[in-house]
Amino acid sequence: MHKERSAEVCAAEASAKRLSWSSLVQKLSHSLDSDTESNSSRDDVSDTGSVSLPDLSTLDGDMFFDPMEESLCKEVVQLIAHSLIEAKDCTLHCSKLLIPEKLLEHIGQELVHLAASEPCGLRGALIDLCVEQGDSYKCAGQIAADPYLVPTFQLTLVLRLESGGIWPKIQGLFAAKSSSTPAIKHALKLSTGFRVIKRKLYSSEELLIEEC
Repeated sequence: MHKERSAEVCAAEASAKRLSWSSLVQKLSHSLDSDTESNSSRDDVSDTGSVSLPDLSTLDGDMFFDPMEESLCKEVVQLIAHSLIEAKDCTLHCSKLLIPEKLLEHIGQELVHLAASEPCGLRGALIDLCVEQGDSYKCAGQIAADPYLVPTFQLTLVLRLESGGIWPKIQGLFAAKSSSTPAIKHALKLSTGFRVIKRKLYSSEELLIEEC
């Protein structure tokens, strides 16, 4: 009788551990893989998520604010996110790309900042997307803020991959396994830090490089 109770207790503990592990995986997935229901409860936007930006009118009061510029900025950031997601298979060679929402917010703020001194504002921007992978750079696309306007300045966004923190330890949880092949295509997560290079197309001024 005592042995039967011990077996029941062990089985219950094993079941609890399985539930605890399952709960942990679900929590990690919820925090790293985007949930589009609430800005406050999500940290990332993935290939299944949508992009949501804060009100850019809350930026530095000394910066010129134009509602049309804010609207265009949101559209451009949407295009940037979609271009990155489309590049995950052929260019970045990953099964899933996790894009931190803070990264998109910082990109939007930087676009407004760098376009403020331009004659056509953000409409004159030509944006090149690059992802730094080791010693090489992968081109993830090019975006014209206004395809009907001749660009007045060019921005090159150099994005980086996340390599620190807890991400390397749990990266395998987001890997895609195929039943037909034992190979695993890893998920990638972008860092919130990036480099932007600005070049004016109507003058011979030196390049402006900013670390964000």
